[in-house]
Amino acid sequence: MNMRTKLISLSIVLLMGVSAWAQKPITFPIYDNCSKNGYQAGYVPAPADVQAVDLGLPSGLKWASYNIGATTPEGYGNYYAWGETETKADYSWATYKHNNGAYNKLTKYCTNTSYGDNCFTDDKTTLEPEDDAATVNWGEEWRMPTDAEWTELREQCTWTWTTLNGVYGYQVASKVNSNSIFLPAAGYRYGTGLDGAGSLGDYWSSSLGADSPICAWSVYFGSGGVYGYGSGRLVGQSVRPVCP
Repeated sequence: MNMRTKLISLSIVLLMGVSAWAQKPITFPIYDNCSKNGYQAGYVPAPADVQAVDLGLPSGLKWASYNIGATTPEGYGNYYAWGETETKADYSWATYKHNNGAYNKLTKYCTNTSYGDNCFTDDKTTLEPEDDAATVNWGEEWRMPTDAEWTELREQCTWTWTTLNGVYGYQVASKVNSNSIFLPAAGYRYGTGLDGAGSLGDYWSSSLGADSPICAWSVYFGSGGVYGYGSGRLVGQSVRPVCP
């Protein structure tokens, strides 16, 4: 059993369908900016040229042109466990911020007594600003997208597997204007390793998993398609911020 299979088994994967992709050129026009100010001291703010891209979505939500930690649209950027705002060397339950060293000892964002430390629950299902990697690192106008907002992006845009400056990933193009973003296949971190870089993308939402609080909703993609699924909160994944 490979690491991806192990993670999928752990995470109670919920596939939500695959769409067909049409080829379109990648363009990066000028967009409106959101705040570049850090949420608190000690964190790297958004790059000076990061843009909030208007993809013409029904919600009006704008998507950042870079991952957190990246300096170009195709840059992999940083990897974060769900609900954590700093990178680290080891992505495991032993190092996870919101538990007491084990998957069934959660101390925040827990909806089931079976997984809470001493039967702890708080019924929180969306990351608070202090636990949102986008808000903490880039400023209060930025945040992580919810699962519903990822679903909107998947359903309302055209996704094309392609390369940008030699980096594999998806061009996500608006269906109503000429704007697009690029999501690099940055892989994911589990333990001390980096897996899937160049072939897989794993991006966090701010939404706790519906079936188990040890998971949170993610978007997972490869050349064959894009999926929504529940990923173990310990895993280090990419974060693409959004701006209202």
